[in-house]
Amino acid sequence: MLHIFCPHCGELRCEEEFAPVGQAHIPRPLDPGACTDEEWGDYLFFRDNPRGLHHELWLHAAGCRKYFNATRHTISYEIVETYKIGEKPEMTAEAQSGEKKPLAQGATA
Repeated sequence: MLHIFCPHCGELRCEEEFAPVGQAHIPRPLDPGACTDEEWGDYLFFRDNPRGLHHELWLHAAGCRKYFNATRHTISYEIVETYKIGEKPEMTAEAQSGEKKPLAQGATA
């Protein structure tokens, strides 16, 4: 069973308490009325599906009911870090290609 660190509660909790919501860090168009149908459709329906590190939005549904971001490795399903919305991730694909950093707080190995 996977344990996920909730940055709001400050503790590891069972994965059954959480719900993945989708890709994180998707900028909303500043003027949706000025978007073409194709641009609006891309914003609503198309998401990245990379192999490797991916930033996702999660909900602590059975706990504090707050949203947070998680950096997850899509091949191993390992959650490398969790962080509050508005914060920047420490782990990125560019950082991973260089020197490997230690796992962040709340990561499960």
